[in-house]
Amino acid sequence: MRRSLAAVLGLALVPALALAGPAAADEPEEQFRALWVDAFNVGIYTPDQVTTLVEDASDLGVNALIVQIGRRFDCFCNDALYPRTDARVDPAPYDPLAEVIEVAHAAGIEVHAWVNATTLWNSATPPTSPEHAFNAHGPTATGADRWLNQREDGTELVGNNSYIDPANPAAVDYVVEAITSITENYDVDGVNLDYIRYPDYNSGEFQNDWGYSETSLARFAAETGRTDRPAVTDEEFSQWRRDQVSALVRKIYVAMYGSDPSDRLSINGITYAFGPVSYGGWENTRPYTNVLQDWVSWLDEGIIDTITAMNYKRNWMPAQAQMFTEWNDALIASRADRHVVNGPALYLNELPDIVAQAEETVAAGFDGWSGYSYANFSATATASSNPAVKDAEREAVTAALRAGPLADDVVVPEMEWKTQPTAGVLEGTVTLRTGVVADQVDVQVQPLGRTPGESFTVTTDGSGWFAAVDLAPGRYRLRVVEDGATGAGATVLVVAAGQITSAEVTAGGV
Repeated sequence: MRRSLAAVLGLALVPALALAGPAAADEPEEQFRALWVDAFNVGIYTPDQVTTLVEDASDLGVNALIVQIGRRFDCFCNDALYPRTDARVDPAPYDPLAEVIEVAHAAGIEVHAWVNATTLWNSATPPTSPEHAFNAHGPTATGADRWLNQREDGTELVGNNSYIDPANPAAVDYVVEAITSITENYDVDGVNLDYIRYPDYNSGEFQNDWGYSETSLARFAAETGRTDRPAVTDEEFSQWRRDQVSALVRKIYVAMYGSDPSDRLSINGITYAFGPVSYGGWENTRPYTNVLQDWVSWLDEGIIDTITAMNYKRNWMPAQAQMFTEWNDALIASRADRHVVNGPALYLNELPDIVAQAEETVAAGFDGWSGYSYANFSATATASSNPAVKDAEREAVTAALRAGPLADDVVVPEMEWKTQPTAGVLEGTVTLRTGVVADQVDVQVQPLGRTPGESFTVTTDGSGWFAAVDLAPGRYRLRVVEDGATGAGATVLVVAAGQITSAEVTAGGV
C-alpha cells in the first residue's frame, strides 16, 4: 500500500529505510548483469519455458531478468490493474509473472517487471477485456476520456499501432496505478519502463510530430496562454511535451518509493544515431529532439535508479561502432550518482562482435550489462525460425562471454541512495477552494533554517500533484506562486532522510 499523508499541516512520513552495512572486501564485484526477456517470443508462456529461461540465465551468470510483463496495457500476470493478456500463455491459474519470480528467486536472480508505458494496442482485433484501456479510452471515446495520442496530421493509428498521450492526466494516473498494482501484488525487484517517450513515425529525425490530442493542446494553451496551434518544431511546445514525460517518470518513481523503497526503477534509454559529441550536446541528439526523452535530466534529478540503455548498434559497421562508443561515453558522463547499464543488441551481431561490445562495456566502467534479448542471442538466431539454431547460438554466445568479459560471478549493485539514504522525498497536491485540482500550478519550495538554501519551483501535473526528490533533510515552506492564485497560505513541513513527506495545499482561484 502506498504510504501518504495523515498528519497535522498535511505532513506524513513513511518509515525510514533499513540501513545496509558496508560490503565485505571478499564479496563478489557489483555489476548488474541482465537479459531482456520479451513477451513476443518464448520464455514465459509456460512453466517449462520459465524453468529453461532461468537455467539459461544462470549459465550466463545473470543476476537480473527484465521480463516483459506489460506489452500494450495488458499484463502477463493475473493480479494487476492491467487486464490479463490475450497472448496464448497457459490458461489461468497459471500466472507468468508469479512463476518467473518463484523460479528466478530460488536461483538467486532478481526479476524486474518490464512495462511499456505508452504503447496502447497493435492489432486490428480489439482486446477481449472491456476494461482494457483501448476499449474504454480508445477510438470510441471522446473528450478527455479519449487517451489516444495524435499526430499533427490527425493520425492516431499507424497501421494498428496506437499510443496513449502522456499529456492526458487520466491516462498518466492509470499507468501509475497499474504499475504500483504490480509492485504491491508481486515480489518484483523493480520495474523497467520502455516506450517512456513520445512515439516514432515522425516526418523528421530531429522533431516529434505527436502530442496533438484535444486534451494535450488544451492543457498547453492553458499553461502558455497561447491561442495558436504550435508547430512540431516549436521549442516551447517541444519542451512542454518533454516535461509531460518527465512528470510521468517522476510520479512513477515516487509511487514506487512509497510502495516499496527497495524496488529499482529503471528506464530503457534511447540512443538513436550518434552520441552528443557528434551533435554538439545532449539537447541536439535524437533521443532529446526526436522522441522527447530527457533521460539525462532524470538521472540528474534522481527520479530513476538506473538507465538500461538500448545501445543497439551493429559492431561490424564502422559508423555504428562509433555510435556505440559515443553513447558509452555519454552514459558514463551522465551517471549522476545513479546506475548506468549498457544494453547491447545481441540480435544484431555475431559472436565476435557480441564479445567485443561486452568487453568495451566492462572497460568503460558501466554498472552493468544487459543483453537484448533472450529470444535471439545473435544475428544468426534472429534470422532463423529453427529453435535448435536459436538454442545453439545462445549456448555458443554464453560460453564465449563466460570465458571472457563476463567470466566473474557478480552481484546486483547496491542502491546506496535508498539503502543508506541521506535525502528525502516531498510530494503533495494543490487543490483550489472550489474543489478543482490545480493543473500546472507553480509551487515554491523554500528550505528553512539558520542558513536557508536557495528556493526552487515545482509544477503540478494534470491531477494537481507535485514532487521533489533528493532533498536534504530539514524544514521546508511550500507556497503557491502561480500568477492569479489568491489566498494561498504557506505550508511548513519536515523532510527526513529515506522518507516521503506528503502535503495537501489549498489555494484560491487561478
